[in-house]
Amino acid sequence: MKIRVVTMGRHYHETEGLPEFLELPEQASLDDAIDRLGELLSPGASFPGSCLIAVSGKHVGTIASHSAVSLGDGDELMLLAPVAGG
Repeated sequence: MKIRVVTMGRHYHETEGLPEFLELPEQASLDDAIDRLGELLSPGASFPGSCLIAVSGKHVGTIASHSAVSLGDGDELMLLAPVAGG
């Protein structure tokens, strides 16, 4: 199956090499997708635990604590690293 990957927010420069679309086996889970994306990051880079996750527009938690979600062909996985400032 193929899912679309969108990354935004802080540390966006570390995700520049990630593909816009990710091929995964049928029956893949959110954890499978996160693990695969982590393998594709630059050496030493990782997603912050506070990074928010949405699957096809539905918020499912953070990298550190998220719901178990099964992915389907055509889903969109959005990773949003919170930005602080004033």
